[in-house]
Amino acid sequence: LTFSLFQDISSDNVLDLGCVFQMLRDWVAIESDSSNVQKRPELHRMMETVAQKLQLMGGTVQLVDIGEQELPDGQTLELPKVVTAQFGNDSSKHTVCIYGHVDVQPAKLEDGWATDPYNLTEINGNLYGRGASDNKAPVLAWIHAVEAYQALSMDLPVNVKFVIEGMEETGSNGLDAMIMAQRDTFFSEVDYIIISDCGWLSRRPALTYGTRGNCYFFAEVEGPKQDLHSGVYGGTVIEPMTDLIGILGDPSGKILIPGIREAVAPLSDEEWKMYQDIQFDMDNYKNKIGVNQLMYSNKVDLLAHMWRYPTVSIHGIEGAFSDPGTKTVIPAKVTAKFSIRQVPDMDPAMVKKQVTDYLHSVFAKRKSPNKLKVTMVIGAKPWLADTHHPLYEAGKVAIKRVFNMDPDLIREGGTIPIARTFQDVTGKSIIMMPIGGFDDGLHSQNEKMSRYNYIEGTKLFIAYLNEVSQIKRTSV
Repeated sequence: LTFSLFQDISSDNVLDLGCVFQMLRDWVAIESDSSNVQKRPELHRMMETVAQKLQLMGGTVQLVDIGEQELPDGQTLELPKVVTAQFGNDSSKHTVCIYGHVDVQPAKLEDGWATDPYNLTEINGNLYGRGASDNKAPVLAWIHAVEAYQALSMDLPVNVKFVIEGMEETGSNGLDAMIMAQRDTFFSEVDYIIISDCGWLSRRPALTYGTRGNCYFFAEVEGPKQDLHSGVYGGTVIEPMTDLIGILGDPSGKILIPGIREAVAPLSDEEWKMYQDIQFDMDNYKNKIGVNQLMYSNKVDLLAHMWRYPTVSIHGIEGAFSDPGTKTVIPAKVTAKFSIRQVPDMDPAMVKKQVTDYLHSVFAKRKSPNKLKVTMVIGAKPWLADTHHPLYEAGKVAIKRVFNMDPDLIREGGTIPIARTFQDVTGKSIIMMPIGGFDDGLHSQNEKMSRYNYIEGTKLFIAYLNEVSQIKRTSV
């Protein structure tokens, strides 16, 4: 594309912005909460809506059945179908596959939202609504990027495929099997996979090249056959809660398990320099989350521990009394729920053994008559890409063209398991290209997407498709 042609294809006049924002409003209005089985009909409607939109654009669209979900009570529930679509089938062009999801986290007005979470509301240039940033607007931005080429009767510079799911927020049930089943069909001609399910770190655009994995554990301590009165039995029994607190670790939050820190890939000089150059204001970060002190006092240490070092977090204790008021009870069984974020070169299978062995050894030293059971319920691997790959070089050029600045190269502290699945199953190169703002409030009250990020993000996607078309075949 010449610069003038790029201005034409990405200008606000190519697409009707009223329709663009109305479509996001319509999508946000669908309460596609994948965690609430009572709203499963809404989730099915959401997937049908996505499929209809892509069909109207002339795409080859399928609603792929991925089976059923087994509920805790033994009942089964149909999973929302995965939408796949294809635009273009020119063997002389690269083929990109866009991944996104259209399910959302739970949201209620009474949770502290300033507006109805399912009624997209614009305030001071921000579009507030559940799923606005995570992940409905980014999915629509990719759709609008394809529409922009169509509006000017221009051929897409690359073939474009879509994979849109409806269970990401609850673990992407059924998606891994679907990707494996279609590895040699739908994904066989794909060259690159693009994920836009993340956000910027600051006001500077970003490209994401890594995510942490996660190992989630239950540590259950069981003692008496039933809950006991603390006045009658307190001081006579060894309490499960006391044992549990005793094995959970050091108040500093450091990981004490042997072998964990030794498995971490060392911080290279190049990576240290990269962190130095990233735009990140620690005072703004503290103000955003409402704390006056962080664990580290300089930017590089903080970013490194957010992104590329393992961390342990204790999330809660099941079986403990947590309702309002008082209750003088000794719980008979308590279960700690904690997780350890995974980074290269950690292996979840090894971490499972290390954690289990360590907790049992600490518990044994207590000489308690109670019983300890350790279970790992999630074992997601980390993902890391090469920032010098042509896919990232193309991203840098596209961001420079649209925003007139170089991007931050960042990692995500959270886990996006689908990236590692795509990498392991398809063997394709992957890039994460976010358009969400650093202050969008994902999973929180008052989630939003700014008009600026939505429109400029669409322009970025338009430019990026062209830049990817320029990658030489030998680089695939």
